[in-house]
Amino acid sequence: MTLFHSLTVLSLEQATTLPYMTLRLAEEGARVIRLENPPYGDPNRWIGPEVLGDEKGMNAYFLPNNLGKESITLNLRTEDGRTLLRQLIRDLPVDIFATNNRARSYQKLGIDYETLRQVKPDLIWLGTTGFGPDVDEAAYDPILQARAGWMDLTGEPDGEPQVFGLPMVDLGAGEHAYGQVMKALYRRAVTGEGCRIDISMLQSAVSWMVSPIMLTHSFNIPVTRRGNTHQFFAPVSVLPTADDLVYISVGNDRQWEAITRLPGFASLARPEYATNAGRIGAKEQFYEAFTAVLRTIPTDDLIAQFRKIGVAVSRINRLPHVCADPLIAANLVHACDPRTETEIAIPPPPVIPDYLRRQKMALPFPPRLGEHNETVFGALGYDVSALRERSVI
Repeated sequence: MTLFHSLTVLSLEQATTLPYMTLRLAEEGARVIRLENPPYGDPNRWIGPEVLGDEKGMNAYFLPNNLGKESITLNLRTEDGRTLLRQLIRDLPVDIFATNNRARSYQKLGIDYETLRQVKPDLIWLGTTGFGPDVDEAAYDPILQARAGWMDLTGEPDGEPQVFGLPMVDLGAGEHAYGQVMKALYRRAVTGEGCRIDISMLQSAVSWMVSPIMLTHSFNIPVTRRGNTHQFFAPVSVLPTADDLVYISVGNDRQWEAITRLPGFASLARPEYATNAGRIGAKEQFYEAFTAVLRTIPTDDLIAQFRKIGVAVSRINRLPHVCADPLIAANLVHACDPRTETEIAIPPPPVIPDYLRRQKMALPFPPRLGEHNETVFGALGYDVSALRERSVI
């Protein structure tokens, strides 16, 4: 039993941001039921390699955000489908209903807050949209990275703006939604009241721009692309060693002074480099001199020396190295497909829930489309064959 074992989440979800949020709830032990439109369901089911042999609709891109969930199908374009949704909200019963459909479809599909709260007044309702429920624009992660200013801050100074290597707006909005759901659950526990939560992915993304927005808006200090370097600190960058690349981040002048006392670094103990402002002011010459020293030292030796004096440094890990990192490898979350015996793994959440530990870091395999129609609808007394014949599921 866990704190969340009694929670039921019904999520009309697709793509990344909402499935990522409900994955977090599944990892806490909540029952998460994906609500998908027949006959194709989540478009992400069809993206990426077919990793389960020739089975379609369980493609690689769909799998990582959907461990530990159930899947049912429901045609909300029909009146019968919308009626059945309301019955599900009442009879399961559903604690949290979530959707990342565009807001213009809420009333048409019968998923709007006002409709569903009439069925279950203490329902927590979550809607995730690109720009808030009053703006009906299409939104994908790179578009939001562009609009939020992230791309203007990413890339080389003399190069094109770059999109981030992960869909961070999707993932960030998912994390923010998770936090708001936790807040809503606390409020309901105290007051007995449900609520409506609207997550704007744009607002989520811009909320992380604390320093750039303040510097630009309040003081007219320009902030733009700086490649791998930092606007205010040096050395901070990807730099070559004798045999690899590392990222070094020096946060203050005491750390720099400690570096200059290491064997081989004495030539950098120059007055003009003693302060961070001096190193920034002579950036090109400084990095050239610093790099010349780094190129003489093997990576393992450099990392050992820097860690000993408290300077942050890391090898630029490839993904296989990340998976093998002892701080990560022992806590990977696993799932095994009972049909094909395919095993997959995803990284652990930021704080590992007690539920996952009790499950020995294992969750059920991502569900096939409509895999749990019999389990969910049948348990509530519905004739699943009749629903299918009427194109309700």
